[in-house]
Amino acid sequence: MRDKALRILAVSLTLGALSVPTLALAQEEDGPKRPTMHQLATTPPVPSAHKDFSQFRYRPAGDKVVEQSDANRLLFWTQQGSPDGYAERRGNAIFYYDRTGKAVRVQELPFDEN
Repeated sequence: MRDKALRILAVSLTLGALSVPTLALAQEEDGPKRPTMHQLATTPPVPSAHKDFSQFRYRPAGDKVVEQSDANRLLFWTQQGSPDGYAERRGNAIFYYDRTGKAVRVQELPFDEN
């Protein structure tokens, strides 16, 4: 009698375990499809930061300037598309670096621009 009760319990648990994933799949297919993580990463919902880069005075002649608002930095690119350096604000000064990463000039800012 005990063996029969254990068999019935084992069979019912097995059938229940097999039916749970199929129910979960049926529930996921209902409704509109949501975007994947890859699609969300390509267009983040956070608005891009806008900063005023007018205090950056030096710009290499003929270079294309790319703003990195989140890092408070300007990137300089040559007409051929290779990097030509960058400018970065640190404290009350702006440091300009060449393509090798060596500081080539420093622009001190007045205290009222901080």
